[in-house]
Amino acid sequence: MDLIAAQPYITVHREINSIEQIAFEQEQTINLFNDKIVTQQHEFHLQEVLDISYRKIGNEGGLLYLHTSAGLHSYIVKTSPQQFIESFKEYKNSNY
Repeated sequence: MDLIAAQPYITVHREINSIEQIAFEQEQTINLFNDKIVTQQHEFHLQEVLDISYRKIGNEGGLLYLHTSAGLHSYIVKTSPQQFIESFKEYKNSNY
């Protein structure tokens, strides 16, 4: 299992107490391997991943979308995932 590319993404956890809501950001990584894509909570075999797209939101980051046979999964990214997307498309086109 070889790592081809990695893309950091953010998960947001909210905590509510009696007077306020506090949001915590945690950085995770999406890893593209030669047979699958792995996130903190999911694992997708490359045959299941139909496409990857990106929508920029505001001046800082946007949403990375994994289009899979099991549905659409979105991830908050703060840096451009263009290289990750290109690596996925090149590898998938040459191997599947």
